Amino acid sequence: MPQVRNPILPGFNPDPSILRVGEDYYIATSTFEWWPGVQIHHSKDLANWELVVRPLTRKSQADLRGDPDSCGIWAPCLTHDGDKFWLVYTDVKRKDGSFKDTHNYIIHAPAIEGPWSDPVYADSSGFDPSLFHDEDGRKWFSNMMWDHRRRPHLFTGIALQEFDPKAGKLVGPRKNIFPGSDLAFVEGPHMYKRNGWYYLLTAEGGTGYSHAATLARSRDIWGPYELHPQKHIVTSKDAPLAALQRAGHGDIVDTPDGRTYIVHLTGRPVGQKRRCVLGRETAIQEAYWGDDDWLYVKNGPVPSLYVDVPGTRDDTDYWSEKRYTFENGLHKDFQWLRTPEPERIFSTEGGKLTLIGRESLGSWFEQALVARRQTHFSFDAETTISYAPDDERQFAGLTVYYCRYNFFYLTVTAHTDGQRELLIMSSEASWPGGKLESPGPAAKQIPNDGKVRLAVTVRGAALQFWYALEGKELEKFGPVFDATIVSDECGGHQVDGSFTGSFVGVAASDCNGLAKSAQFDYITYRPVEHESDRYEPRRE
Repeated sequence: MPQVRNPILPGFNPDPSILRVGEDYYIATSTFEWWPGVQIHHSKDLANWELVVRPLTRKSQADLRGDPDSCGIWAPCLTHDGDKFWLVYTDVKRKDGSFKDTHNYIIHAPAIEGPWSDPVYADSSGFDPSLFHDEDGRKWFSNMMWDHRRRPHLFTGIALQEFDPKAGKLVGPRKNIFPGSDLAFVEGPHMYKRNGWYYLLTAEGGTGYSHAATLARSRDIWGPYELHPQKHIVTSKDAPLAALQRAGHGDIVDTPDGRTYIVHLTGRPVGQKRRCVLGRETAIQEAYWGDDDWLYVKNGPVPSLYVDVPGTRDDTDYWSEKRYTFENGLHKDFQWLRTPEPERIFSTEGGKLTLIGRESLGSWFEQALVARRQTHFSFDAETTISYAPDDERQFAGLTVYYCRYNFFYLTVTAHTDGQRELLIMSSEASWPGGKLESPGPAAKQIPNDGKVRLAVTVRGAALQFWYALEGKELEKFGPVFDATIVSDECGGHQVDGSFTGSFVGVAASDCNGLAKSAQFDYITYRPVEHESDRYEPRRE
């Protein structure tokens, strides 16, 4: 059987929920503050995956304006009841400190492409909700419960309550059915039924290097649940040299011929500081059911880098250069931040990407930033900008971005007197404060007329900006920056508290409030093989 090299969804694709309907597999992953919400990938063979839909596209389904970094849409669960698709998700409005404001919703659709319904509100007692369709037709909603009074851990356990689809609400008693193991931080529940057993797969240990997927079971849906003999069926917490770290938060799927797989969250740290620039990714492991009716991961619980799957992956597209133009709108690889009203921040009329300058790069409300995931440790990116700023409060350009605290930004702006100039804005030196105090170069005057070509090269931990005026060749601008700053470990939150990944794209801000626009002709993203990339698949 052919092997696939993990991760199967590289770059920021965390908290996977997997589903098979007939011959089709689907994986839903979290998108946090990036819009549209939830990514759903499709595959026929568990090896080759294509993004097919982002189902949260309307203000009625979610409005993320004001959601802090690493909040927004958490841990979707995708299921099918034989008639329609169901998706449950959390919109997190606050996550730091003792309180969490986490609102859980349920939507459905007749087909994976939609149309997806307006949401039914479920509850706000915790996060990471899931929906289980029992054999008798009843539907059960579970999520982790949060208790702000508890110390040192605020994770109370997994709550279960029935969902009535006709009434459109949760009904009957709610019970804490599983407190988790001694690893603590129990979350991310998924429920299954097999041979008369109810199985509960949860995530534990936080989403950092102590992460794990824990399995428990009971003859009664209400419990009590006994722990797996290994306790954790997927984890790298005791294997610091494993290629796949931070392994946990998973979901189980069976193939048509009866084989079993588990997809799970993972991260690939690089460098001595062990930073995950590509964020939390999705990997797959082969599993099997033992004679004791427990699920075991083949060669586990430490996840394998290479796994037998039905299909053979073609990495040609993975290594190909992407040149994005805008005659047919914005390519599906791109997302923007928070707002369900994209017409206020960008347009593709006339075959150009026009960004309407809004708030600063660090805003939690309305900023014109359009970007795609960084999916390789080394790459080149480039664009050409047409922009006529009036002063220093108007700026636009090319950015490598993680969050308001961590970004690199090559901008076209202007001095107070209106003279156009180049300026690098970076939060590197002041992380985690987010101030623009980096040791970058002084602003460089450029002509007030003409397009400017902007580029960035990333080679492992080294990031370099470039620029060129019309008719000129690219030349370096600014120092070599530490590219690993745009990582989960430097996201400005407490340890293990940043959840997204690095993006590269374009942005425009008008801090005068005049909506000065900038036009971009194209954006290119070119993967590069580099000797520093220990965990990058080699080009054949």
